[in-house]
Amino acid sequence: MNSTRQLLFPDDRPAERLDTFIAECLPDISRSQLKKLINSGQITLNGVATKASSKLKGGESIQVDLPPPEPIEALPEPIPLDVLYEDQDLIVINKPAGMVVHPAAGHPHGTLVNALLYHCQDLAGIGGDLRPGIVHRIDKDTAGVIVATKNDQSHQHLAAQFKDHSIKRRYLALIHGALDNHSGTIDQPIGRHPTQRKKMSGKSRNSKRAVTHWKIIKQYNISRLSLLELQLETGRTHQIRVHFSEINCPLVGDPLYGNRSRAIAIKDMVLRQLIDQLPGQALHAQSLGFIHPRSGKYLEFFSETPETLKNIITYLDQKY
Repeated sequence: MNSTRQLLFPDDRPAERLDTFIAECLPDISRSQLKKLINSGQITLNGVATKASSKLKGGESIQVDLPPPEPIEALPEPIPLDVLYEDQDLIVINKPAGMVVHPAAGHPHGTLVNALLYHCQDLAGIGGDLRPGIVHRIDKDTAGVIVATKNDQSHQHLAAQFKDHSIKRRYLALIHGALDNHSGTIDQPIGRHPTQRKKMSGKSRNSKRAVTHWKIIKQYNISRLSLLELQLETGRTHQIRVHFSEINCPLVGDPLYGNRSRAIAIKDMVLRQLIDQLPGQALHAQSLGFIHPRSGKYLEFFSETPETLKNIITYLDQKY
């Protein structure tokens, strides 16, 4: 079924383009989707079909008619998995860098969900669908520990733990720059970037609270790099990458939030070659701890540091 969103442009807000305002209010709609909706007359301004460039001056009523999403059929695929733990309720995986967690328009195959559908022969289903329950996600180019559930009860139980921030998630990250203190907290809301749809930002008006606790493991002053242990209190999309980018300490190798000039400034050519071998950002989901939904016992799982990141750390420790 179609769904309808009603928006009202405030009287006291400066004039703004229609498409810009909608993109901010409905961050789940991509720019291309927004363009199609406007061109097909599924977005009206004061009840009349309009153009993307229409100027909003105050008090306008906007209606957005959203068609039902096109189903993406996830098929079982025999993809090898590094299973850290598995029982009748859940499965814990050491996800490799380069693997997308959930099928999407650009990644219908080769995802963690495709692999789990093949591997798990005892799925009881989530929400009426025979599928694994993805409670949290890890970026495509980040390796590390991720848990998926096999039934509704386990899914709801773990989802509640994520919601009340009782899940323990620790990450290892290598950043450009040096931090003033030994440890600290970044408490900065995050939402969809106002103009760059693939990015998240602390400048979004529709942001949600995001909290990252950090502790310095080692600072390499000559190369101006710092190795950090991070603990997430919340789990917003790209949270760690956005938080450190916006304090001018982007993650090493980050293709989206990184600063290429910082990498070029590294004079050690061996180090630069090692960094170039990273599949993406220098970030590793090192451990995950939670209460088991059936037994009530606390479980914690660890993942070995990926070879590409380990090689950089080993080199830095030996030379700096």
